Amino acid sequence: MANHYENFAKDPELLKADLSPLQYQVTQNAGTERPFQNEYWDHKAAGIYVDIVSGEPLFASIHKFDSGTGWPSFYRPINEQYIRLKSDYALWMPCTEARSRYADSHLGHVFNDGPPPTGLRYCINSAALKFIRKEDLQAKGYGELIALFVDEERK
Repeated sequence: MANHYENFAKDPELLKADLSPLQYQVTQNAGTERPFQNEYWDHKAAGIYVDIVSGEPLFASIHKFDSGTGWPSFYRPINEQYIRLKSDYALWMPCTEARSRYADSHLGHVFNDGPPPTGLRYCINSAALKFIRKEDLQAKGYGELIALFVDEERK
């Protein structure tokens, strides 16, 4: 997959104008939205979820599962090159924060209580994501990711 995000630069003032206050708080200040009261926690459409700031392709609906937590949960990212993990001590216990690689957006956290095959749960804030429908992938510049859904269509 071609990497169009390496030279991404973000201007805080432009971000404040482009993002909602919640999106800005989550992505730029490591905030957390409310469980069960966010856009994608129970979203079931086929497609991908990209970084709301940079458009980096992060997660696919085929890797999404209902964790019962009230946030979108995935057992793996589309491509680990777009995710940066770092130790985080801001919560009640040490955990692993997930950030987008090039925009450095705070996405959420990763836990070791997910389903097979990875055993991981990427617990992600909807406010950090933008959804691209499978039908729109080509037109939106993510055509190389259509292949993710080929096996799903055969089932």
